[in-house]
Amino acid sequence: MKKRTRFLFLGMCSLLPGLSFAQDSFQHCTAAFLNKSMVVNEYSPTGKCILSTTATGELTVQTVDLSPSASKPTGIIPFKLAIRDGQTNTLTLFSNADLTSIAIQSVLPKCKKGDRLVLLTLNDQYALPHNEILIQ
Repeated sequence: MKKRTRFLFLGMCSLLPGLSFAQDSFQHCTAAFLNKSMVVNEYSPTGKCILSTTATGELTVQTVDLSPSASKPTGIIPFKLAIRDGQTNTLTLFSNADLTSIAIQSVLPKCKKGDRLVLLTLNDQYALPHNEILIQ
């Protein structure tokens, strides 16, 4: 069932331009990466993004080439980062700067277990369906 769900989602990602009314919206699938590994456990509607409070490395958002056997990053895109408080659900912008990468070690001290990192694309040509990362 997992593989079927994955293919269904991959198809949805490629169909998004036909479903939108805005010109050139959501043309490219993107995902969060920590170093060279995709943060989401599977690129599907049920995929989960989870990081430990002790995670290390560079967080990026990249376009991805999705296939049944692998998901390969194809280019870094700029993004903004916010933190959603786990208790109050309040969103706080981490930085006013547009980021292309950030050391996760500089973000995690401002988080506690149950908080979420929220990634925001700066251009609507990028679909980022797994844009919240749970901190555990």
